[in-house]
Amino acid sequence: FPSHDTPVFNILSLSSTLFLLMDSLGNIPLFISILKKFDQKAQKKIIWSELFIALGIIICFYFFGKILLEVIDVSQETLLIAGGIILFLISIHMVFPTLPSEKTGKDLCDGSPFIVPLATPLIAGPAVLAAVMLYSEQKTQLVALTAIVIAWLASVFVLLSATGLKKLLGDKGLLACEKLMGLLLTLIAIQMCLKGITLFVSKFP
Repeated sequence: FPSHDTPVFNILSLSSTLFLLMDSLGNIPLFISILKKFDQKAQKKIIWSELFIALGIIICFYFFGKILLEVIDVSQETLLIAGGIILFLISIHMVFPTLPSEKTGKDLCDGSPFIVPLATPLIAGPAVLAAVMLYSEQKTQLVALTAIVIAWLASVFVLLSATGLKKLLGDKGLLACEKLMGLLLTLIAIQMCLKGITLFVSKFP
């Protein structure tokens, strides 16, 4: 396995984190529910377009997020703590999900979905956007952008295979996978908060 602090390790680490944040497996029931009135060809077309929009939003936040933070005068430690809190809340929701009847996606959109809710917030959600803004401060462009594309491609594969995965894993299998990912995200969220607190405390003599 690649050693720490190498580009390969950083790419694997960041892409894994972003893939978990995108929560593709957890979003399968919502995607199926929202797209069930479309035929298979139309579903794939909508998924591709929504995922490309999500990728565009994520990359925009990567490049321009730093400028936004400077304009609103937000420090790196603030972003770490805030991102950790958001991520923690999302991970808790994944570990303790709502009832399936409350998570069907009914009435989330009328007609063909566009940007909301599939591209954002389901894929390019607040935790993902906070994470890429943070990466723009900490990682080189090549590492961060490669990690973003890898995580995005993994999400593309999962969501294009949504119907098959739902049949294979079933509702209980998908729920178990989502809970496992939520547990991993909880650990990442606490680590982000601790790092932000450490940076904040280090400013004082």
